[in-house]
Amino acid sequence: MITQTTSRLAAGASTDGPDRRCPILAIVVPCFDEELVLDKTARRLLELLQRLRVADQIDPSSFLYFIDDGSRDGTWAIIEALHQTDPASIKGLKLARNVGTQNALVAGLLSVKGRCDCVVSIDADLQQDEQVISTFLQKYREGAQIVYGVRGRYGTDSTAKQVASWFFYNLMLLMGARIVKQHSEFRLLSSKALEAIAEYRETNLFLRGIIADLGYKSEVVLYDARRREDGRSKHGLRKLASLALEGITSFSVVPLRLVAIFGALIFLFSCGMMVFYLYHRVMGHTPPGWAGTIIPIYFLGGVQIMFLGLVGEYIGKIYKEAKARPRYMKDQELF
Repeated sequence: MITQTTSRLAAGASTDGPDRRCPILAIVVPCFDEELVLDKTARRLLELLQRLRVADQIDPSSFLYFIDDGSRDGTWAIIEALHQTDPASIKGLKLARNVGTQNALVAGLLSVKGRCDCVVSIDADLQQDEQVISTFLQKYREGAQIVYGVRGRYGTDSTAKQVASWFFYNLMLLMGARIVKQHSEFRLLSSKALEAIAEYRETNLFLRGIIADLGYKSEVVLYDARRREDGRSKHGLRKLASLALEGITSFSVVPLRLVAIFGALIFLFSCGMMVFYLYHRVMGHTPPGWAGTIIPIYFLGGVQIMFLGLVGEYIGKIYKEAKARPRYMKDQELF
């Protein structure tokens, strides 16, 4: 079946838009320690595939593609069992070690490239509403190369996470990174968009920025997020902060410009302090004592250390890119 799919894509279907009336769809699902939800997730996605097939929205050879991102539990064993029960519809990829959601997702996207007409990525816990994939396909048939799933409301998140999420998206926009607000990794990509993503070779990945940077025709579909039923979310505040740092330093030099501006302001402040000191010296007043000396030293020392750390973050990324190490290593694939 996959041979027929590959030959069909190579023989007449252009990457701009293969048969949009009934495309081959791949649903890519990154997994890390998801044994508690995987069976339920697979069942719901298989039911969705079947409904889409019956409605003639997708090709019968459409499939699910699970990526095990170095899980420590029985995630891969469950994927193997699912593949054995339905090898035509359920595929899998096992990575040699945990490489993070961004790299695991890229591994899945590039693995299905050439095997499908379009791909949808979705989280394993299905907090994102898989039913709107039907609307994704409608937008795709109308000519969209990228369809973003955007959260319509926050209902399932804590107040702290809502505030952190708001701060994350607005900070990214303020720093000059292109990003769609309230969009995570739930999206549809055409084969043309997949080919473009394959051209991005950097190690420090921020897919939300890369995909928004492509410039292809895109659409937005709203959905209501669900509460996670089993297990623990892998997208806590720490991960959100790490993702923000990755995105900002991958797509923006604004922080470095802010460093230069802040340095200039500190220089002007120091000049003012010098004038102030000389004035008191000429007038015969007692110059400022301990507070006037020690506080500026601590202030400037802290600012210098902070800025050195920021510059070091960029240098570290240059170091990683220069080594050009593989972003992931495949251990086993079920196809």
